[in-house]
Amino acid sequence: MERLFVIVGPTGIGKTRLALKLARVFNGEIISADSRQVYRYMDIGTAKPTPEELAGIPHHLIDIVDPDEEFNLAFFQERARRAIDDIHRRGKLPFLVGGTGLYIKAIIEGFKPPGVSPDQDFRYNIENNADDKTIDDLYANLAAKDPDAANKIDRRNVRRLTRALEVHAKAGKAFSQLGTKEPPVFEIFIIGLTTDRTELYRIVDRRVDKMIEMGFIQEVEGLLKRGYSLDLPSLSGIGYRQIGQLLRGEMTLETATQKIKTETHRFIRHQYAWFRLTDPRIHWFDIRRVEDPEIQKTLSGFLNSE
Repeated sequence: MERLFVIVGPTGIGKTRLALKLARVFNGEIISADSRQVYRYMDIGTAKPTPEELAGIPHHLIDIVDPDEEFNLAFFQERARRAIDDIHRRGKLPFLVGGTGLYIKAIIEGFKPPGVSPDQDFRYNIENNADDKTIDDLYANLAAKDPDAANKIDRRNVRRLTRALEVHAKAGKAFSQLGTKEPPVFEIFIIGLTTDRTELYRIVDRRVDKMIEMGFIQEVEGLLKRGYSLDLPSLSGIGYRQIGQLLRGEMTLETATQKIKTETHRFIRHQYAWFRLTDPRIHWFDIRRVEDPEIQKTLSGFLNSE
C-alpha cells in the first residue's frame, strides 16, 4: 500500500523546517496544506518557504492562484490528491504539511464537501460589511446554528464563517452534519509538533517582529500597487488585515503588530481544536524535548513496517 506522511501542528512550531529535512532524507516531495500559501505575491505574511527551499525540494500547492482568484476546499482536495498520486507514481514519498486543519482532515479522512453551490449575493452581503463588530455577530450566529463548526473555525476567518452560514442557509442543515467520507487508499502516518503554549506564543511573537523587519508592510503595499483590494478574502487573513488597517491610517505600527500577535495566539488555540493532543492517530513530539533524529527514526519505522 502507498504511504502518505503528514506533519501537523500550530503556526510557528517548525513544520516547514522538519518537512524539508525529512523530505531530503526520504526522497520526498512536499504538498502544502496552507490556505494562504496558495496565493502568489503573498510570501512574508504567509511564511512561505524561501526560493532556495522551494528549489531544493519539489513543492506543490504553493503560488497557484492570484489573490483575486477564488480558492476553496474542493479545489484544494482535487489538486492535493492529484499531487499525491503523481508523487506515488514517481516512486517518491508525499509529505502533506500545514496548519489548515480542514485541508488536512479533508485528505486524511476522505471528506467530501457538502454539495451546496456558492451564493454570490449571500457572500457579497456579508464580506463587504465585515468590520470587527459584524465578524463577532457572524461568529455568534454560526455558534448558535452550528456550534461544532464554530468551534473549529477561527472567529476572524470571514470566508469560512460565511461558507458555513451559506451552507446552513441553503441546505437547512448544519455544515458539520453534511458531506460524506471516502477513506483514502493509502496508509497514513501523522506527526504532530507541539510545545508549551507560553513558549509557542513567544516563538510566534518573534516571528511577527521578523516579518515586519523583512518587509511585510512593503509586501502589502506591493499588492495594492498590483491592483489587489484589501477587501479581497485572500487579504482578510491575520497580518494582512492589520497591515491594511495600518496603511489606511487606522492604527499605528505598534498597535498593528500587537494585534497580529494577539490574533495569531487566538488562531493557535483554534488549530488545537483540529489537531487535538488526545487524537490517537497523531504521534506528538514536543520540540523542547525531542530532536530531529528521533522523529526521523519514527518515520523510518513506519516506512519499514509491513
